[in-house]
Amino acid sequence: MSATTWSAVTAWMAFCAMPAKRVLFVTLVASLACLAPAFAQQTRLPSGFVYLRDIDPTIDQDIRYSGNNNFVGQALPGYDAGECILQTPVAQALKQVQAELAPAGFALKVYDCYRPTRAVQAMRQWANDGRDESPTKRFFPSMSKRTLFAAGYIAPISAHSAGIAVDLTMIRLGNAPRVGARSVQRYGSCAGPIMQRGGGDDSVDMGTGYDCFDLRSHTASPQISDEHRRMRTTLATAMARHGFRNYSREWWHFTYNRVPNRVHRDFPIRPRN
Repeated sequence: MSATTWSAVTAWMAFCAMPAKRVLFVTLVASLACLAPAFAQQTRLPSGFVYLRDIDPTIDQDIRYSGNNNFVGQALPGYDAGECILQTPVAQALKQVQAELAPAGFALKVYDCYRPTRAVQAMRQWANDGRDESPTKRFFPSMSKRTLFAAGYIAPISAHSAGIAVDLTMIRLGNAPRVGARSVQRYGSCAGPIMQRGGGDDSVDMGTGYDCFDLRSHTASPQISDEHRRMRTTLATAMARHGFRNYSREWWHFTYNRVPNRVHRDFPIRPRN
């Protein structure tokens, strides 16, 4: 009998000689060790998705749907962390936009990236709950929330859920990046002057706030100033050069069309670490 075979026999004899409780314990530990890789796999992002912070940590993040500073007034289902997740090519393209804007003294700030489909469903339920006088009326000052889907401001099926759409704006270089959603302070109409709608936001004035469901939010709105139009053009031009198409009703919304994977997902947004 070889030394290897004898060692295996000896180990088996020792295992069989263990008390029953110890055998059960050893078996349980071995089973958990086998399950560990599978559990770890479940906590990772799906293949092809990344945290934007791992691609470009200099891009500011203010993920609005992970807090209460949004048109629903509370964190949406699936937003367990204020992190931007995207398909890898989309995140890499944003990194290129960030580099292009820097010489002009600007940087990006993202408001929303990948959006679980359960969050889209929650938006639909909110819009149709029959309570038109919402405490978040500042986001749709001249509209009924029941009309927001029909008007094209909220999509029943969103490219965000495929990880190919992003909502963002610009900040001026020199502003320190912040992480997570800002808490609500005192806000006015999203379509009003920036000092009234602000609440401490550090973004460039684009003529309206983010998620402002109003005609002034249309990218080419004639109701905004020349300076607002110049800022929107600066952002849209840089984004277009790197594969992003703007949505005409929302100056902040861009979709990246250079990826074939458009499957809508529903995995939760969890902390990066």
